[in-house]
This record gives sequence, structure tokens and C-alpha cells, in this order.
Amino acid sequence: MDNVAIVVDDLDAAVAFFTELGMALEGKGQIEGAWADRTVGVGDLRSEIAMMRTPDGHSKLELTKYHTPAAVVAEPANPPPNTLGLHRVMFAVDDIHDTVARLRAHGAELLGEVAQYLRGPAGIIVALAEQIG
Repeated sequence: MDNVAIVVDDLDAAVAFFTELGMALEGKGQIEGAWADRTVGVGDLRSEIAMMRTPDGHSKLELTKYHTPAAVVAEPANPPPNTLGLHRVMFAVDDIHDTVARLRAHGAELLGEVAQYLRGPAGIIVALAEQIG
């Protein structure tokens, strides 16, 4: 697998969120034209992407902001975990409580009482795992 793509409404905020998780921005760019239309399957596409790399360098996250056509908002805005489609993204962290505190500054909200799951950019569920022992 090369990467997972997430459509967001605020690209800079999403980059800041995932940077706080320890990912590095590889680059940003505009995507448009006939090649992009064919690749994505949307006509008159104009979008901006940011490619984020995990600290180990093995995985990537592509954050996409659609300018045209406009992104479609899913209903409900924060779907429950059993909704079809992308379920969650999980990251290994050294200190869950510290990570949650830092991500709250970027708009993350805890889901329930378990501090391992947050709702991040575009309503996606972000899971955090800390090795114990």
C-alpha cells in the first residue's frame, strides 16, 4: 500500500493536526487537468493535496482539498464507527494523554470515555495506541 487519502475542508488545519501526531509534510501541490480527471474519475477537477509521511517512512497519508467540484458532505457529519467506508486511522504514540492534550488544540474531540479514540479532520476517527510494559 502506498497511501490512504482523506478529503478535508481545511487543508492547512489537517496538515497541522497530522504534523502534531508526528507525521512530516512531504509536499503540497495543485492537481488538475485531463490526467487528474481520468485518474480520480471526476470532470473539471481542481484540488490541492498534501502528502504526509509517517515517522518510520513506511506509510503516507494524502490529504485532499477539492476546489472544483466542491466536496460532498456525508450525512451524518460525524458517522458512527459502523458506517460503511473508511473506519479509522490508528497511530502508535509514546504517551496517549500527552498526545490527546496536544491534538485538542487542533480541534480533536474524545469519543466516549476511552482516551484512545478522537474525531479529527473531516470527522475521521483517529485511534491512538500506546505500548504498555
